[in-house]
Amino acid sequence: MNVVSMKAKLVAPCGMNCALCLGFQREKNRCPGCKEDDPAKPKYCVTCQIKNCSETAASGSKFCFRCPRYPCQRLKRLDKRYRTRYGMSMIENLNFIRENGIRKFLDLEKKRRKCPCCGNYICVHREKCLYCGTINKKADVTHK
Repeated sequence: MNVVSMKAKLVAPCGMNCALCLGFQREKNRCPGCKEDDPAKPKYCVTCQIKNCSETAASGSKFCFRCPRYPCQRLKRLDKRYRTRYGMSMIENLNFIRENGIRKFLDLEKKRRKCPCCGNYICVHREKCLYCGTINKKADVTHK
């Protein structure tokens, strides 16, 4: 049985799947995800410039790919850091969502990110499954 479930509301405007984030998966001081308000959320999450982007808000979009500046420099820097450190591309996530829809993205994530031992989803920020300790062989950053 999965401790973490993947839902569309857990995919942040930048393309991060919050269900795979350490802040969301940890037991103490659990973050509810980028789109949720919570007084206990870390300050850097509350003040995130991508989440609080006025252009995305003005367009009424839930995702950065609808912005006329997509991908902006801020998103490109975040994407580079995540590709380098965690083997995940925010921009590829967003492009996949734009081309295939959020449901297909979540279906793919469920397959790509599931721990082969315990069935929970492996956090992108750790090399081991938080639930059973299985080593995470970084998921392919391309969406096939």
